[in-house]
Amino acid sequence: MGPHRSSVLSLYRKMLRESRKFDSYNYREYALRRIREAFRQNMNETNEQQIYTLVEDAKNNLQIIQRQVLIGSLYPSKKLVVEDPELKCHKFSDIEDHRQKQRNNYETINR
Repeated sequence: MGPHRSSVLSLYRKMLRESRKFDSYNYREYALRRIREAFRQNMNETNEQQIYTLVEDAKNNLQIIQRQVLIGSLYPSKKLVVEDPELKCHKFSDIEDHRQKQRNNYETINR
């Protein structure tokens, strides 16, 4: 017998939760989009063997995501404008002022 619906949903939620930990906006959004697409594409699958194969692939992908999140956390990147709530709905000059403040804070910390 194949995996129960509850275990598949649990795996889906784990994958989404882990993908939200990506520091990089692009990796995070790509992973979330691909996970949702893959699960939606296969949600009506009835072949037990195919379901088992899909679940095993998803478990392997979860491990890959966990490793990549860990590696990504070792090399943090700056937040993009779309991620920084302080920068949303501001003029370009405000963004430049904000970035200058961030650079000054960074330089102060690293002295």
